[in-house]
Amino acid sequence: MRLFAAVWPPEDVLDHLDLALGAVRRTLPGDGTGPVRWSARDTWHLTCAFYGDVPDGRVAELECALAVAAASSGPYRLRLRGAGVFSHRTLWVGVGGDTGAQLALAHAAVAAGDRVGARPDDRPRERAHLTIGRVRDPGGRRGRGSAARAGAAGRPRSENGWVPFDAETLVGALAVYEGPEWTVDALLLIASRPGEGRGGGPLYTAVDAFPLAGMSDEGGVAPWAP
Repeated sequence: MRLFAAVWPPEDVLDHLDLALGAVRRTLPGDGTGPVRWSARDTWHLTCAFYGDVPDGRVAELECALAVAAASSGPYRLRLRGAGVFSHRTLWVGVGGDTGAQLALAHAAVAAGDRVGARPDDRPRERAHLTIGRVRDPGGRRGRGSAARAGAAGRPRSENGWVPFDAETLVGALAVYEGPEWTVDALLLIASRPGEGRGGGPLYTAVDAFPLAGMSDEGGVAPWAP
């Protein structure tokens, strides 16, 4: 089973982001996608740790390790804020609020995977983010002939590849984005089935949720309902 641990924003937070992205999409040419393959809303999350394919016999051990990790953390407040692009292709919305608590939870989730022998997660987690889309390769979908070269004409280029102008404009438009604050009170274990979701993307299913049952900054225990 292909698994990862994540923080999932509530519906009102996703609604707010959806509206903001809708306004940006309306500024893009054609059908509103421009050069971007947008991520489906039901995949929007903050990854804490990626475990890869975990044997069925080890899933219960991973769940126990994540329950312990979550129980050591208290609830904290986050909001989606700002935007950027990784490797000139992956578009993301950033996070504000108690980012230190988010990073600590991510580190604990990675350590939980290490304890049960899951695939080592060597991806940096210092910048929590929610992926909103990926820039299409200018030559990937249209071939690498003259049409692809014509489509890339006029776009700025770096040593790592083409950076479509529309993607830069989109990131600039979202740089001032700030969503509503919410309380993170649970860590989720998610199963991923590539290619089975909307538009050929991944299908995510919650396997379990673990309350952040530690003491909060106010000295209380995190509220959580299964």
